[in-house]
Amino acid sequence: MRNIVLSHLLLPLFASLAFSATAAPATPAVDNAVPVVATAIPAKTLNLNTADAASLQKALNGIGKAKADAIVMYRDEHGPFTSVDELLEIQGIGKALLDRNRDKLTVD
Repeated sequence: MRNIVLSHLLLPLFASLAFSATAAPATPAVDNAVPVVATAIPAKTLNLNTADAASLQKALNGIGKAKADAIVMYRDEHGPFTSVDELLEIQGIGKALLDRNRDKLTVD
């Protein structure tokens, strides 16, 4: 009788161990987190010698319609810009405004 009781108790135990061992192989825990790398996305630059007043007004901080028109008018009167710093010659554009937008501008 003891053998029957032991076999009824041990058989399910061994069977469950066998099934769990073969059902799914153990896999190491995988960290699916993607590391975040801070990269500077280069801002699209605006060419002072080819941009129209509307694109200057839209792309630059602190430049409204009047200042954008003044930039285009200065370019028409004095020829193409040779440097971004030449914007300081235009009335209403100071060093702070130029520094705020310097990385958005180029002269080609």
